[in-house]
Amino acid sequence: MDLPRPELSLIPRPRKLSPRPGRFRIDATTRLRVTPGAEPAARLLRDYLAPATGRPLEHADDGAFVLALDTTLSGLGDEGYGLTVGPHGVLLRAAHPAGLLHGVQTLRQLLPAEALSSTQGAGHLDLPGVEITDVPVHPWRGALLDVARHFQPVSYLRRYVDLLALHKLNVLHLHLTDDQGWRMPVAAHPRLTEVGGHRAESMVGPAGSDRFDGRPHGGSYTRAELAGLVRYAAERGVTVLPEIAVPGHVRAALAAHPELGNDPGRRLDVWTRWGVCRNVLGVDDHVLDFFRTVLDEVMDLFPSPYVHIGGDECPTDEWEASPAAVARATREGLSGPGDLHGWFLGRIADHLVRAGRRPVVWAETGTVLPLECTVMSWRDPAHAWAAARRGHDVVYADHRATYFDYARAPGPGEPPAQPGLIVDLETVHALDLTPPPGEHAPADRILGAQGQLWTEFVTSPAHIEYLSFPRLCALAERVWGPASDWHDFRSRLTGHQARLVALGVPHAVPPGLPAAAL
Repeated sequence: MDLPRPELSLIPRPRKLSPRPGRFRIDATTRLRVTPGAEPAARLLRDYLAPATGRPLEHADDGAFVLALDTTLSGLGDEGYGLTVGPHGVLLRAAHPAGLLHGVQTLRQLLPAEALSSTQGAGHLDLPGVEITDVPVHPWRGALLDVARHFQPVSYLRRYVDLLALHKLNVLHLHLTDDQGWRMPVAAHPRLTEVGGHRAESMVGPAGSDRFDGRPHGGSYTRAELAGLVRYAAERGVTVLPEIAVPGHVRAALAAHPELGNDPGRRLDVWTRWGVCRNVLGVDDHVLDFFRTVLDEVMDLFPSPYVHIGGDECPTDEWEASPAAVARATREGLSGPGDLHGWFLGRIADHLVRAGRRPVVWAETGTVLPLECTVMSWRDPAHAWAAARRGHDVVYADHRATYFDYARAPGPGEPPAQPGLIVDLETVHALDLTPPPGEHAPADRILGAQGQLWTEFVTSPAHIEYLSFPRLCALAERVWGPASDWHDFRSRLTGHQARLVALGVPHAVPPGLPAAAL
């Protein structure tokens, strides 16, 4: 596909794009014609265009700018759209509302870059002539943001949603709880945020070091904030996936509720270190009941069909040393305390399934999990295909290609998350979700992929965006459409960078850090 004009340098690449002669001018005379069911996309389009044009884009039955929901367009699937721009009109069509929302993002990219952030009405904007038919390959196109290690206000999460939506990424995975902080409000257990939402200081060196910043860190969300975020994201075609980690990564919860641990008489603080904490949940019935209550409130707040329950990096030392845990393993007919890991996840997963949700878990090995679990395979690609062969749905999350807390390039200013391991732009673009030679697992079990940004060493929105972009652009390219040539992608990214700059996404390194190459 030849993209001769900079404004047609779209990310991700549309499945079919043909330039057309002429341009369509959006000005004081422009009216929207909106068919039933297309109103959410029309509202979003007005929100984006009105500040830049100074025009309200009013409705009219004979409007030349048409947004149409047409259920007969079954070939476009749930998220595809068709877009035609000519001198005399614009037609955006889709079979489902999500497709129209994605089409609106394409229209945003077709605008002059400065229009993306302008709040000064220019009077008019020109869209280039084009014809596009666009359908995603993968239904799961996500990005994880860890707000447990370093809290970010909901105002920033809305901005992050907008950046995801611009690239047609449709899942914001919020990592809400961990050893270092609990950010999810739970009315039945307010101490989770009152105590678990604050730590005394943060480690500034890599895991195992003794360097700390000496500054308290804390924060948590209200139900109203999260409910508002869910609505805001849905209006942009993005689902918010909540994660409540069990039975490991729970030190913040244990600080708030010692009775949940294997030694209820022990008092723990919210962890200030990075790495894998040895403290895990106990396995008595009251612990399971506690987290069922937590998850009931999570499900009440987040309508996502999926709920993430963590599941990885769970040391078994405390269970092996606990008479109560050993007895539980015996009563459940398990071979030993180590098997309590899968047993615990199975009990929590069953609660979600009974409520009509789909549990998601991290899988660091090929360990057998309940088949109802959707697996996020992060340690080795072979584990993803092994899970698919067993019948799991899989979200690809290989740390060597999707962990954006890893360095973008060599340099002392890059995060020390995994010293020596670099995930550069080309590595992300080379992400391959097709079965390797000799692999017989069904390819349709791979739902898609997502990028992960763990925030042990990432404290500010500017740093989040420096590490996310342009690597999320490459991820979006791979999960939306068929494989694209690296040089073609780089050529389009050059044009796309003007949009990111207009939106204030930093390509220079955050203050105090040296520059690094893309």
